[in-house]
Amino acid sequence: MGIYGAINSAVSGLAAQATALENISGNVANSQTTGYKRLDTTFSDLVSGGGSVQADQVSGTTYSTSRATNTVQGDISANDVDTYMAINGEGYFVVTSAGDVVDGQTTFADTNYYTRAGDFEIDEDGYMVNSSGYYLMGYELDPDTGNAVGDATGVIQIDDQPIAAEATSEIEYQANLPTVPQTEDYDGSDPTTALLNTATVGTDDVADANDQAFLDSSISGGSVTIYNDNGTALNVEVRWGKTANAPPAANNTWSMFLSSGGNDPAWLEVGNVNFDTAGDMGTLTAGDGSLTSVPNGTSDGFEITGGLTIGDVTIDSVNISFSNGSLTQYSDPNGVATSVTLDQDGYAAGEIVGVSIDESGRIVASYSNSQTRSLYEIPLATFDAEQALERVNGAAFAATPTSGEPDLTRGGSIISNALELSNADIASEFSKLIVTQQAYSANSKIVTSADEMLDSALNMVR
Repeated sequence: MGIYGAINSAVSGLAAQATALENISGNVANSQTTGYKRLDTTFSDLVSGGGSVQADQVSGTTYSTSRATNTVQGDISANDVDTYMAINGEGYFVVTSAGDVVDGQTTFADTNYYTRAGDFEIDEDGYMVNSSGYYLMGYELDPDTGNAVGDATGVIQIDDQPIAAEATSEIEYQANLPTVPQTEDYDGSDPTTALLNTATVGTDDVADANDQAFLDSSISGGSVTIYNDNGTALNVEVRWGKTANAPPAANNTWSMFLSSGGNDPAWLEVGNVNFDTAGDMGTLTAGDGSLTSVPNGTSDGFEITGGLTIGDVTIDSVNISFSNGSLTQYSDPNGVATSVTLDQDGYAAGEIVGVSIDESGRIVASYSNSQTRSLYEIPLATFDAEQALERVNGAAFAATPTSGEPDLTRGGSIISNALELSNADIASEFSKLIVTQQAYSANSKIVTSADEMLDSALNMVR
């Protein structure tokens, strides 16, 4: 190969080290780029001709190629932004870019890209866009079932439309009623004085004129706010009055009442509950008041079907449930209802107040009425040969024929309120920089030495 061959080898070495330097400089420049995957440099030799065995061959030139580090995880850093996400393990977020704006609406490119940069924020149109301008894609979810609508991903757009009100259909009631209620009328020794004063207040609804007599001979059973079809709130206040104290069966019978919210009658009788001697709920019977209330089909509560009016607001129907033995009568020295809990399933209309990502990778909207709703599911794309992905601007990648098609059924897990940092380490890059610089200098010395040898050869004929 001779002196000219040596010069060619040295020049190829200079070019290869220049490529390495370019990769190092790019890695250092992107050491703070979210989701960036560094490029390392691999050197390969080209064998020169000369013989069929190594003894007859000489070292050839070299060339450099870039080596992807897509599979090398970057550090995950916590963040306060609810829509920021990091991927722990394999996979990429599926994103696309904006195409054009038609009639004020953004259109999107047909090409999908893939990125680990999860710094997504919601723009003015409700789209989730990261700092590189890529739009996040996902599966839209049915608000009722929580299942995906279709099997194709689409650009995620958070709708700020309020959710409609939901009328209360059931009140889950839990309480323990004392064997002897400590009412205002109870004299402390004769249990009959603790009974509901039916002689004054009657045996069904309680008239407004008898309100105080009713309060003096009954105990509070808690309260809860429920909602009708248009989301108007009704405050349901419960009171209990023990109606009999003579054995054997009637000694544990109570009547349940609901406040009418200032109307007359003041208290509406729901029904009667009988307890056995062990304190467990037994027979339920409908009340004799104005409410259309009957024991429900499972005999674990009352169903009000004729409408319940509290103040000037009416709800069409509601079920009061004592399921799973939640209503009992055990002795209590304080004589009050204890362990009282009232839960209901209705809510008023609500405006969206925030968006977050849950542990399963779903986008969850929070509303002003304390409701939450899963809007989208974020898939992660994996590839059989992710090192063959094509790098594009913005710490993103495009699929190629050799990378294979994206698989959206696998992947790692999504961590909310976090970002994956660049996997380029400055200390490591500077170490490679020293080696590259020295190798470049050494190759330049080869060129200088070969030039001196050529001068010596030319001087032989002078």
